[in-house]
Amino acid sequence: MYKYDEYDQRIVNERVAQFRDQTRRYLAGELGEDEFKPLRLQNGLYIQRYAPMLRVAVPYGLLGSAQIRKLAHIARTYDKGYAHVSTRQNFQFNWPELKNVPDILAELAEVEMHAIQTSGNCIRNVTTDQFAGIAPDETVDPRPLAEIIRQCSTFHPEFALLPRKFKIAVTGAREDRAVLQMHDVGLELFRNPAGELRIKVWVGGGLGRTPILGSVLHEELPWQHILTYIEAIVRVYNLHGRRDNSYKARIKILVKALGIEEFKRQVEAEWAFQKEGPNTVTQAELDRVARNFTAPDYAALADADAGFEAKLAEEKGFANWVKRNVHAHKQPGYRAVTLSLKVTGIAPGDITDRQLDIVADLADKYSFGELRTSHEQNIILSDVKLGDLYALWQEARAAGLATPNIGLITDIICCPGGSFCDLANAKSIPIAESIQRLFDDLDYQHDIGDIELNISGCMNSCGHHHVGHIGVLGVDKNESEWYQVSIGGKQGNDASLGDVIGPSFAADEVAGVVKRLIDVYLENRTPEERFIDTVRRIGHVPFKARVYADRQPGKQKVEA
Repeated sequence: MYKYDEYDQRIVNERVAQFRDQTRRYLAGELGEDEFKPLRLQNGLYIQRYAPMLRVAVPYGLLGSAQIRKLAHIARTYDKGYAHVSTRQNFQFNWPELKNVPDILAELAEVEMHAIQTSGNCIRNVTTDQFAGIAPDETVDPRPLAEIIRQCSTFHPEFALLPRKFKIAVTGAREDRAVLQMHDVGLELFRNPAGELRIKVWVGGGLGRTPILGSVLHEELPWQHILTYIEAIVRVYNLHGRRDNSYKARIKILVKALGIEEFKRQVEAEWAFQKEGPNTVTQAELDRVARNFTAPDYAALADADAGFEAKLAEEKGFANWVKRNVHAHKQPGYRAVTLSLKVTGIAPGDITDRQLDIVADLADKYSFGELRTSHEQNIILSDVKLGDLYALWQEARAAGLATPNIGLITDIICCPGGSFCDLANAKSIPIAESIQRLFDDLDYQHDIGDIELNISGCMNSCGHHHVGHIGVLGVDKNESEWYQVSIGGKQGNDASLGDVIGPSFAADEVAGVVKRLIDVYLENRTPEERFIDTVRRIGHVPFKARVYADRQPGKQKVEA
């Protein structure tokens, strides 16, 4: 866990006091709506369809049990008894009253949390791999450098009012689990043949109305220049990014308009003025930040356990859970465990106050009090002994947190959509539930195998539908809710954007459409292929033909 120093705590406390006064003035009529809007956005507060929504920052997805208990308390005391894990690894509360938000922020500050820069046109929460620091394929732990970026970007006066929001992801693993190429800036840490730490810099990625995968801006940046190079990128964007059209204001539009070579020329020219400036990161500074991360006191264990192996052989349910929800760990005798927040009938990513308390207890009992969130909207216990997995599974299952579906078709990424969001064109949660119910047979899910299904309620793409193997997008058509379906998207090292297969569908058709897509895959796959592999091998035509086989001119329904 990262532990605040005195400066971190002072900054957060001062921001709480500042926003408390701003809220008081707004409620008293001393500040107008236009004056208050940028102030609330800087503190993570949106006005949604039915109530304010507060987005709580979880830098690089790292949490402690005390923080989870505080989130449970806030859900009980100030909200409707639940919270939501977002695709940016943050927590959201959908029903707080505006008058109570300063109190919520004050309570968050007690456990070293805040909502600063989780919204607005600024550098947002820095994200990373949910297995950072523990993944066997990791070259370097990215969290200290991610924390340095967080410290530099928080309250950075030049970058507080950018043309649009700006998102940074960083990973130090060989497999990209942070989705670098869909970020404004993606940072891939690696070591060159000489053993020196370097950074491959991606720029100009993003989804939304104009989905674009990022381009490589620098192949081998020395790590000491991580801040100065990011500053050069953001400065060029701040100077030249579109401010006259919010749809064309993201850095991806600027990079596309200039071309990557011209954009790089301007960044390099800007960087030349500050390359060796005060924001060059020294080894001493990196060490100082790294010391603020507490390390687990691992026991010396063998990477095998007879009791675990026996339970694995005896109980199919446990074996299925281990296969899908338990992950490799660089420390012998330990594993990471994903607690699934994808139970049929519950909005993907939602977790109750009671479950949050249970998760905190599980973390203390089995994982050194540490947890992670993932952009797939689940929660991870990072450091569980192999011999404790069976007991953990029993307790997690009793709490509804052990669905063995991680990476399967019901492990859906889904934004809140029209159920809450004022920007949405259509509801996302009911679509996710209809798909989950159709595929609720776990044996069937396991036969289908690895697949990513993502749902967004509008073109802002908070559900990352563009990079789902199957993507569903809600659209407004004649003032009613319809859904476009795409296939062929993928996150990871070989990321790709999906293609829309054809005309949109009514809400009650979508689950049946997904079923037909899966049928084509099952009929055509080879033994080693996942859904995305089959799509890439045989192309879109067989899938499209099956889905639209019964649709005649003027006929809307596609039956399941």
